[in-house]
Amino acid sequence: MSAVLTNPPAAPPQESPGLWALAWRRLKQDGVGMFSLAVVLFFLAMMAASYTGLIARDWAKERGVSYANPSFLAGAENLEAKSMQQREASKVPPVDLSDIDPLAPRYKEWEERAAKIAVTEVKRAESLPLGGDKWGRDVLQKVIKGSEVSIFVGLTGALLATLIGTFLGAMAGYWGGRANDFLEWIYNIFTSIPYILLILAFAAVATSTGKFGKGILPIILILSLTGWTGIYRLMRAEYIKHSNREYVKAAQAIGASNLQRMFKHILPNVSHVGLVQLSQHTVQFIKAEVILSFLGFGVPVDMVSWGTMLAEAQNELVIGKWWQLFAAGAAMAILVTAFSLLTDSLRDALDPKLK
Repeated sequence: MSAVLTNPPAAPPQESPGLWALAWRRLKQDGVGMFSLAVVLFFLAMMAASYTGLIARDWAKERGVSYANPSFLAGAENLEAKSMQQREASKVPPVDLSDIDPLAPRYKEWEERAAKIAVTEVKRAESLPLGGDKWGRDVLQKVIKGSEVSIFVGLTGALLATLIGTFLGAMAGYWGGRANDFLEWIYNIFTSIPYILLILAFAAVATSTGKFGKGILPIILILSLTGWTGIYRLMRAEYIKHSNREYVKAAQAIGASNLQRMFKHILPNVSHVGLVQLSQHTVQFIKAEVILSFLGFGVPVDMVSWGTMLAEAQNELVIGKWWQLFAAGAAMAILVTAFSLLTDSLRDALDPKLK
């Protein structure tokens, strides 16, 4: 009896990984990129925890004496704490005034209580990891609270600038003609002025008119309205290149509208450019917020950011109090460096030529 020949079961079709899956696979193989991503996520988590009040809730409260030394400089001389101890040690012994003052018996109790408070303040001053500022506030908590403003401004401003640049670049690159000429004219006006001067001009106008005042929203609007030009230029070039591709013509043949072709078919294929630009502009806007706050165009006095901390630190350096400058500068340097390295890794991972 002959054996019955059966066909082997067909293997299930395998789908090729998409652009984002390939990009994530390449990013995971990049040690520097993954470490930078971990640092960025740590700062974002710190910002979220500060916003929700889980940490740095009492950053504005006095934690020690004025200009308290950091804990790693606990043995160093602190003139403010030392003067407090000297005042307590140099007090004249009390005199018995009970015959002429009915409150005299309580003077000693009040003096002992004041001495205990002074000793407690000195101990608190020595327990601050990064020292205290002029008002005795914890510099470490100020750095954490300042990240809430600086990172939020950088991310939100970069997101709005990316949306503006992408939309205008899509309009100019896809339509061409008069739309392209008009947008190129606006682009040339913005780029003819140095970037930092353009930011300061917008900030001065917003401050002088009094319509926006000082706060987070005016800074975000200023940065997004002045930072879209580079994104626009790149997205315009990408749309010019993709508008004549076969898949766009096929979408036109099946009846897709112009908006569908622009944002449903072309945009996913050029989104990697926008993502890299978003990361780059976040770094630029964090530094721009620091500059604006340092020059007095940033957040109001009842808020704290890395820029306001650096503005305070310039006066503290004269008397040798450097730890607030070090704390704010180090936090900004670490985040900016991590974002820059992550941007380079994203650019390599999202490069379609590496597929």
